[in-house]
Amino acid sequence: MKVITLDSPLKIGIKNIPMPERKNDSEVLIKVRALGICGSDIGAYRGVNPTVSYPRIIGHEIGGEVVSISDNSKGIIVGDRVVLEPYLPCYQCYPCSIGRTNCCEELKVLGVQTDGGMAEYVTHPLNLVHLVPREMEWQEVAMIEPLTIALHANHRSRVKEGEHVLIIGAGAIGLLAAQVAMVYGAVPIVVDVEEKRLELAKDIGIPHALHPAQGKVIQDLSAITKGRMAEVVIEASGAKGAIHGMFDYVSAAGRIALVGWPNGETPLPTAVITKKELDIVGSRTSANEFPEAIALLQNKQVQVRKIISRVVSFDEIPDAVMNMAAFPDKFVKVIAVL
Repeated sequence: MKVITLDSPLKIGIKNIPMPERKNDSEVLIKVRALGICGSDIGAYRGVNPTVSYPRIIGHEIGGEVVSISDNSKGIIVGDRVVLEPYLPCYQCYPCSIGRTNCCEELKVLGVQTDGGMAEYVTHPLNLVHLVPREMEWQEVAMIEPLTIALHANHRSRVKEGEHVLIIGAGAIGLLAAQVAMVYGAVPIVVDVEEKRLELAKDIGIPHALHPAQGKVIQDLSAITKGRMAEVVIEASGAKGAIHGMFDYVSAAGRIALVGWPNGETPLPTAVITKKELDIVGSRTSANEFPEAIALLQNKQVQVRKIISRVVSFDEIPDAVMNMAAFPDKFVKVIAVL
């Protein structure tokens, strides 16, 4: 079968390797049909993701069809469409013991610490495989995993009906997080430096889209919130400047969820954190959010088609990765359908 491999940073290609085999009855053999290209894949290609070792088969946003399965305890049979939960926890450490497997002390993520899903076939533990509706398009299936990250950010920041949720970064995760906030009855406000992404936010129904370079974010946010500022801020960009700005955007007694991964350490204004008595939480991947993400897409409560910038074939993935690395502002989300 064909796989997409990174032999080293900036060296991506297609190789042929033997097909995988199930190691035991608790594994499922899946024919891959949908793949999302994530920012972490681009970071691995560029060599700036310190958690990636080489050579590596990349990819962790994976949907496909079941080819071989022995355990029918989840009602999944050969031919069913499924999505893979790509996080492999140890189930033994303290975070795992309290159900927070996403921050497992020994966590392995497909395509990062272990070989991933940019392959024609994969095997995966049944407990991390989720059934998706047969009528769901493969493009949508590839967006389920990113949607779980957006859900987790909303859950970690405890978004409530009627609150204002300011999302920094109108990439795929930010736009999905904004839509989830709307589903929960909150008012999302997206901030981004790219006008095209702000226009996209408006196009998918986000009520407020602000550009920080105009110097009016604080003024506009105050007007939108009637002086309160945002009860919740979801930082989805990882940009150091944006991280500093969020302390001006959040209300007193507000909550901040850090989703983006900054490049290096970022000092925080602890005096402001204490004065406003802010709750600041990390938000890493997701935990138990796949069923909700599938339901949101099935019920058409979240739009993903407009977020997808391009759909490519399997053989086009290496060129797509190189283009995304060279021209990051041109793409919001790229999907491969096999």
